[in-house]
Parts: sequence; C-alpha cells; structure tokens
Amino acid sequence: MLDEFPVKFKENEGCKTPASNNLLSIGKGEKLDDEKRETFHTFIAKGLFLSKRARLDIAPTISVLSTRVQKPNETDWKKLVKLMYYLNGTKGMHLTLSAKDLRTFKWYIDASFAVHPDFRSHTGGVLTMGEGGLQIILKKQKLNSQSLTEAKLIGDNDAATQILWTKLFVEAQGYPVEENILYQGNKSPILLEKNGRDSAGKRSQALNIRYFFMTDQVKKGNVTIEYCPTEKMWGDFMSKPLQGQKYLKIRSFIQGEQD
Repeated sequence: MLDEFPVKFKENEGCKTPASNNLLSIGKGEKLDDEKRETFHTFIAKGLFLSKRARLDIAPTISVLSTRVQKPNETDWKKLVKLMYYLNGTKGMHLTLSAKDLRTFKWYIDASFAVHPDFRSHTGGVLTMGEGGLQIILKKQKLNSQSLTEAKLIGDNDAATQILWTKLFVEAQGYPVEENILYQGNKSPILLEKNGRDSAGKRSQALNIRYFFMTDQVKKGNVTIEYCPTEKMWGDFMSKPLQGQKYLKIRSFIQGEQD
C-alpha cells in the first residue's frame, strides 16, 4: 500500500494515531476528481482487507472512511493521507492472538453517544480470550438515542447476535463455554440489563422493550454482565477516535504482544 500510494513519506516516519478527533465529521472542501476518487476508493478497500486480518488498530478509521467512497472530498483525502502516514511509522506491527482459557469469552462493548453528524451514536466492541482481539464490532446505530444509557443498551443489543452466535459456534466444535462475559463501562445499563423493568425509573420507561433482550439472555445463563472501568474498556477503541496514551495503551491489548 505504501509503495503504491501517490503521497510518499520518509522511512519509518509517522504519527501516533491513524485519525484525529474530526474523524466522524463530514468535513469541507471540493469533491475529489474522478482519478483521485478512484485512488481513494482503492486504498480504502485495501485498508479494509488489512484491518480485518492484521491491523485491527486501523479498523475504526477505515470503517468511517468506507462510508465516504462514493463522494469523498478533500477533507476525506487528508484523513486517508494521515492514515497512510500512521501505517508508514508502524509497518512492523501485527495482530498476535493467544488464548488463556478456551472456555472463557470476554466481550468489551461500548457506545459513543451522538457522535455522528446526524447525532446517532456509535457501537464498538472487541472479543478476546487472552491477548489480541479475536472479533471486533464497529457499527453506526440505526436510530437516535436520548441518553448515554440508552445508547449503551442499543450497543449491547447490536452486539448480542454476535455474542450468542460465537458461543454456539464454539460449543458446536466441542468446547463448552463456561463464561461468556460482557464488560460494560456504565453501571446504569448493567442494572437495566440484569433486572429489566425492575431497574427502569421514570427517565427510562420509554426505552423500547427489545433492548431488554439481553436481560432474558442473562436469566438463561447465556451471558453475564460485569463492570469494566473506562481505562480498561477495549470497546472504547472501536467506538471513537482515541488519542494519546489511552490509544497506545488499548492498542497494545487489541493487537496483542508484539515481537
């Protein structure tokens, strides 16, 4: 990708993160001409392949830019250049997976509230069995939520199918799953998902009943929900463009220990 990209960088030169805080904004500037738009589309497709296999750290950036391939503008091009600049400085990084326990799944699910231009929230999640991310979830929520608690409930609901399917798949291979843990960084949705309507006060009475689907799965023993502090929430990495030391710290978890 770096050899073929029209913008060239100095050897091993790069930036610390693949995206700035303005990643989710549409941005301004002229629409790209046909040749540049084709180049933009090509490298987003290459990045999508890379992000699914070896570089989970660029997945949030690629996920957003892939929604812009039809009508990219100059701001989108600058975001792609920053991403390539980041890759130039981290060429040796790769995904390393290890499992401490084949019968324990740990899901880190988070949601960023009203971060899209249409004020919809964004779901992010990571599955691990030890070191490195086995699966990731990146999804713009399909409806507008009215609070962070509601956004997090929707996020867990977005991830529910994948959480339950993975458990059933592994058990079908002959490995009974003893613990299927969903880590949540906010105590309000934890109470709602564990207790359902029993924990729904006046401000949460209007929540759609389908977002209590997880409550039923908890009662059936298919998943348990536990609190995770923000600084250890891997899902935060996939729900927003993190910066600084927090980005570097969670990246080391998701990519796994490097050589």
